[in-house]
Amino acid sequence: MAAILVRREGAVGTVIVSNPQKYNAMTVAMWQDLTRAVEELDADDRIAVIVLTGEGPDAFVSGADISEFESERGDAQAQQRYADIYDAAYLAPVRARKPVIAAIRGICMGGGLGLAAGCDLRVCAADARFRMPAARLGLGYKPAGVERFVALVGVQNTLDVFFTARVFDAAEALRMGFVSRVVEPHALDDTVAALAAAIAENAPLTLQAAKLGVNAMLGSATPAAAQQAADAANASDDYREGVQAFAQKRRPVFRGR
Repeated sequence: MAAILVRREGAVGTVIVSNPQKYNAMTVAMWQDLTRAVEELDADDRIAVIVLTGEGPDAFVSGADISEFESERGDAQAQQRYADIYDAAYLAPVRARKPVIAAIRGICMGGGLGLAAGCDLRVCAADARFRMPAARLGLGYKPAGVERFVALVGVQNTLDVFFTARVFDAAEALRMGFVSRVVEPHALDDTVAALAAAIAENAPLTLQAAKLGVNAMLGSATPAAAQQAADAANASDDYREGVQAFAQKRRPVFRGR
């Protein structure tokens, strides 16, 4: 059964896209549930880092479930509704205050590629395969989505990926800068868990300020919001705790305030 699953382990919340019979293709209901899952984890004070991944060894997300296109995108009104649902899911990792890591194995294509682009960090297995097939489907990609790809991988790589609709591998994704690390498939879960744990040890307000600062450069946050977040971090109890812990040569205990 196609579903969005949520797992909580300590300070890490994991959102799992589960539709393995269709390489984790996303139904309309799944796009909606993914948005809710990310928002709920972001609002959970026990969670410091969110991981987004697909179920099974074959796919992260293969894109939208094309079998729904005729029923869900049959006319202009339906297309707009679908676009609004997809945009909310794509933007959920961007809008989350907390760091979001995409753990990618196997197929990452179409809407899955866009969803991964919305995450803050992307780590992939060496068997990952990427593709933006919009040009083979006649789909128009919104400017905001194209802009994010340009910010991540540059103009030439973006045009190459969109113009050719070709498949590219993990090594090329790393060369482009789309992913930050490539690991062997058996090491992906442990690598992402270690990365998430390292992030979770740090001051939440500092992480939020850094994320907003980057998103302000990418156009998905305002410079004023980023500056406000930085000011809040500098005025926080966590800042004082960090300074004291450094002076006392001990591990700081951050509380996000």
